[in-house]
Amino acid sequence: MGDVVGHGIQASVTMGRLRTAVRTLADIDLAPDELLTHLDDVVIRLNAEATTAADTPGDVGATCLYAVYDPVSRRCTLASAAHPMPAVVTPDGEVAVLELPVGPPLGLGGLPFEAAEVELPEGSLLALYTDGLVESRDRDIDEGIAELCHALVQPAPSVDAVCDTVLNALLPARPDDDIALLLARTRALSADQVATWDLDFDPAVVAHARRSASDQLTAWGLEEAAFITELVVSELVINAIRYGRPPPIHLRLIHDRTLMCEVSDASSTAPHLRRARVFDEGGRGLLLVAQLTQRWGTRHSHNGKTIWAEQDAV
Repeated sequence: MGDVVGHGIQASVTMGRLRTAVRTLADIDLAPDELLTHLDDVVIRLNAEATTAADTPGDVGATCLYAVYDPVSRRCTLASAAHPMPAVVTPDGEVAVLELPVGPPLGLGGLPFEAAEVELPEGSLLALYTDGLVESRDRDIDEGIAELCHALVQPAPSVDAVCDTVLNALLPARPDDDIALLLARTRALSADQVATWDLDFDPAVVAHARRSASDQLTAWGLEEAAFITELVVSELVINAIRYGRPPPIHLRLIHDRTLMCEVSDASSTAPHLRRARVFDEGGRGLLLVAQLTQRWGTRHSHNGKTIWAEQDAV
């Protein structure tokens, strides 16, 4: 959720450019605080371009709140660049505004952003919004947030209906500012949708990993996906052994709307897709993974990295 300073065509163009940048950065699985750092650089460059074009200092600025939710652990990681704090409604009807570290607005440069992690019960409602929803000439922001929290807990048959309730309660007849509201209902994956194995740092475990993955797919009724999944598991585990480092490698399969294969190790070095030459003995495995799956990528963490590949669930 973000908000650009100003109004009119220039602000709309800036929002479009920042939205594209966020989607691009999100595709490479950056942590929320790292994503905001890169987005801060984008805004600085936009200011520099505006200054060069108009020969006057650029005035591009924005706020942003970025969140990533993991349905396996039910943990949500958030980082804010001077954006209003999100509200959360738990399944039992309790509502609270999250207390997060607040970073500077985008475009200042040189200042850090900090992420925070919270655990959300399954079925929680997360509300992201711009300050125009809770602040106006006739209402200060604290009063607006109190009204927002009251509206969020009103009985409603769907998330869309909650949006209508909030907007009807807070939207002024003549808004002073642009207003955006985003509601998301969290869900969690059950234990039988996730399978995890710890593998020794030994090439001999590759065959065991393939068999374990194949047996799990049979249990899920996904036998038709076994061939591709075994190939993916082999390549990712071999890469972790060849280029990673101990402690043990973690293999995880997730069966949801898609089938996800993840291999994690303690190294921060990620493999790169390349085209092997005719006389090369290796270098083709990751290319096959990319061609046989719908998406693949690398997710870095404080403890190393995770290489993942996603395919359609049969």
